[in-house]
Amino acid sequence: MSREGAGQTISGTALLHEAYLRLSKESDGPCWANKNQFFSAAAEAMRRILIERVRAKRRIKRGGEFQRVEFEEANIAAPHEDDRLLQIDEALEAFEKVNAEGANLVKLRFFAGFTLQEIAEATGVTVRTVTRRWAYARAWLAEHISKF
Repeated sequence: MSREGAGQTISGTALLHEAYLRLSKESDGPCWANKNQFFSAAAEAMRRILIERVRAKRRIKRGGEFQRVEFEEANIAAPHEDDRLLQIDEALEAFEKVNAEGANLVKLRFFAGFTLQEIAEATGVTVRTVTRRWAYARAWLAEHISKF
């Protein structure tokens, strides 16, 4: 959430609570084989929540034709982060088809806020492997986000 724009209408705590509620809704109760599955599910849930909120804010019903302006920031020109988040989501969905492990790494890094060391521990691979995968994922996403 620290990387999100000022226009976000959800706090980090609210995002975490919403993700927990979604993860705990499973009929037989959530059962994950290891930490990697849990953290991957949590990162995916948080990503979906953020994307759903951006799409909801853009709907006409929710005032999508207007741009939200904070009173203190009325004179500051800032880029609209919602467009960027949707571009990242589209590129991430395309990347997931090409490289599922890399897409999971991106979700853990961006949406769960993990460090490379934490990702290595959660996934059971070396930090060097995570660093290589991260470099590839960043390059792939940068190339494909610029196309949108």
